[in-house]
Amino acid sequence: MTFSEILDRVGSMGRFQFLHVAILGLPILNMANHNLLQIFTAATPVHHCRPPPNASAGPWVIPMGPNGKPERCLRFVHPSNASLPNDTQRSTEPCLDGWVYNSTKDSIVTEWNLVCNSNKLKEMAQSIFMAGILIGGLVLGDLSDRFGRRPILTCSYLLLAASGSGAAFSPTFPVYVVFRFLCGCGISGITLSTVILNVEWVPTRMRAIMSTALGYCYTVGQFILPGLAYAIPQWRWLQLTVSIPFFIFFLSSWWTPESIRWLVLTGKSSKALKILRRVAAFNGKKEEGERLSLEELKLNLQKEISLAKAKYTAADLFRIPMLRRMTFCLSLAWFATGFAYYSLAMGVEEFGVNLYILQIIFGGVDIPAKFITILSLSYLGRHTTQAAALLLAGGAILALTFVPLDLQTVRTVLAVFGKGCLSSSFSCLFLYTSELYPTVIRQTGMGVSNLWTRVGSMLSPLVKITGEVQPFIPNIIYGITALLGGSAALFLPETLNQPLPETIEDLENWSLRAKEPKQEPEVEKASQRIPLQPYGPDLGSS
Repeated sequence: MTFSEILDRVGSMGRFQFLHVAILGLPILNMANHNLLQIFTAATPVHHCRPPPNASAGPWVIPMGPNGKPERCLRFVHPSNASLPNDTQRSTEPCLDGWVYNSTKDSIVTEWNLVCNSNKLKEMAQSIFMAGILIGGLVLGDLSDRFGRRPILTCSYLLLAASGSGAAFSPTFPVYVVFRFLCGCGISGITLSTVILNVEWVPTRMRAIMSTALGYCYTVGQFILPGLAYAIPQWRWLQLTVSIPFFIFFLSSWWTPESIRWLVLTGKSSKALKILRRVAAFNGKKEEGERLSLEELKLNLQKEISLAKAKYTAADLFRIPMLRRMTFCLSLAWFATGFAYYSLAMGVEEFGVNLYILQIIFGGVDIPAKFITILSLSYLGRHTTQAAALLLAGGAILALTFVPLDLQTVRTVLAVFGKGCLSSSFSCLFLYTSELYPTVIRQTGMGVSNLWTRVGSMLSPLVKITGEVQPFIPNIIYGITALLGGSAALFLPETLNQPLPETIEDLENWSLRAKEPKQEPEVEKASQRIPLQPYGPDLGSS
């Protein structure tokens, strides 16, 4: 008997499963709000220097820039002296009395004057948030293995609720940044546990559907954010609004059961049996649940227990030649995807289109992108899909360099297309990476891969600062990196209709068979496949 068969006995798709996925999905719906929140809470409105006391704004105060628009960071030194030479010859000075913002909505930019010489702090805040996701993944991933998935999930909900609310009441910018870092840590913990607990409690035949449903929760969340931002113009209230629901999720998570596999592997089989019987009773199969015994539960998980005893570390990914090449190519693809994705996702206001409408379009493109990805993965294969997604995204980003700023429609189309390709790349990578690494080192491989996408997403906002040297430099860097990631994917083997490797030896045998003359591919049983998990950029980091 396998674990899937035991799950069938207690009810594999009963009331429990639907309620379980709903409880896990609602927080994901709201998680997109935190990931993309700075699009609105850090929006930079049109601004110019505040005139000196007793002076009124006008052309005699604010110089005009080369583009014919008022300078944002300079003012004339002697604006009230009409006898001075014409404007082009008069000396200027920085905005000593602050700035005037042409907007009725406030943001962290207007509150703490993150403009001109301080504009780098805005990008730094987003990078520190991404650093929180990176550090949270490393720390909470290890704690999840020690203390279980549910305790980390519960604590992560509370951490995100408390730190998000704290950010809303931050008195200074440094305090705000610290709270945002903690928000990132909380998001990482939620992601890690949600993916595992979602997949474990549904049957193999339904995993792809349930995983897709959970992934689309993140996509729908991208539609909610612009509506909230439009209705709540004050950044503090918006920050608080997206954080408060996680206090409710913290309470609801106490109903979520622990991972059965984790309980058995850590010697808590009796507790696992109690949970299975509780699930059976909830699904109306109490008698079947009572028939389960500790012996058969341990027996059906015996293979997983033996595999867990095989000690492999991250060093083995670079010690074994085949894993080393695979890890290098996957790491570059993951880094390029996270790096380029957030260059577009967080750069919505750069395209000159209505911020709220464009964010809805950016979120909406994920729906067809993920659907096309599923079809492409099933018919063209993982290798082709992954390479094409990154190469097309890199081409679209590089094309932005050659499109004039006044052609806003063309630039928006290229950006939306590029973002859709990068969303496809994320969807493909989660499945592809899971299928390439053997079971004995899969968790480690996934962890290293997600580490690189977090590094990419952390560095992405900082690269935008190079635009102060030349406006085209950031897109050149983003585009070339995506092309390199797509090129690296070309060196990875195809996994479509291939058996899932369990050990390092399986992987080596698989490689030897791939070099032999092509034969009919071995079709793997459905129960052995890892389902597609078309999550957003911050899901699936299990």
